[in-house]
Amino acid sequence: MKVPLKRYRKDAEHSYTLGVFPTIEMLENIPEYVHGVILHSEGASNRGVQIIRELCREADLEILENDRLVEKLAKRGNTYAVGVFEKYQHHLDHGQNHLVLVHPSGMGNLGTIFRAMLGFGHRSLAVIEPAADIFNPRVVRASMGAIFQVHCQRFESFSDYWGTYAGHTLYPLMTDGEKRLDQVRFISPHAVILGEESSGLDDHFHQYGTSVRIPQSSAVDSLNIALSAGICLYQIYANSPERAD
Repeated sequence: MKVPLKRYRKDAEHSYTLGVFPTIEMLENIPEYVHGVILHSEGASNRGVQIIRELCREADLEILENDRLVEKLAKRGNTYAVGVFEKYQHHLDHGQNHLVLVHPSGMGNLGTIFRAMLGFGHRSLAVIEPAADIFNPRVVRASMGAIFQVHCQRFESFSDYWGTYAGHTLYPLMTDGEKRLDQVRFISPHAVILGEESSGLDDHFHQYGTSVRIPQSSAVDSLNIALSAGICLYQIYANSPERAD
């Protein structure tokens, strides 16, 4: 492969899938960005590994058989496949609904949000910097490969996002939102906005569109960002005529 196969670094131009399932998702959804796959001999009889071989053959992609390299890159046992792919970025569709994350920092949460988006029919994600590295292998693994079916675009500020997609109706998710989630009729194309894990959105986000709160007991101050995103996306999906039952 024409890339240095070293442990992941944020400034590298490529990243890795660690495991059979996310590697299959990578090959099925973004083959044009894939450099190749590295396989471990212990997975020789694994059905998923056989699928990986078939997909690589169809796309004319290189396969390396190298146990030590897999172990070095994965940094854990029981990893049978490592995919190598070029980092990429999409521009979001102006007609699609968006999820906007302002300074998300938790890699596990970010991966879980990708998975929830795919499950509830949202495929456009805007990430406002500074933020967690969306292509860190930990994020890819937490998403179970869902990242490869979601379009993601990064922005230096929320103003940059809003200046580009001003046609979207905004719904900031805040603990003191003016309307309860179950009272909101989301108008498409819309953008649901969530803040960072530690402090949520700043008060000035009340000026954008209709602020929304998730009803909850007083036993906790707020909900985890991934859980909040999942609840909100489910509510939108459940009330969508296009949902798949």
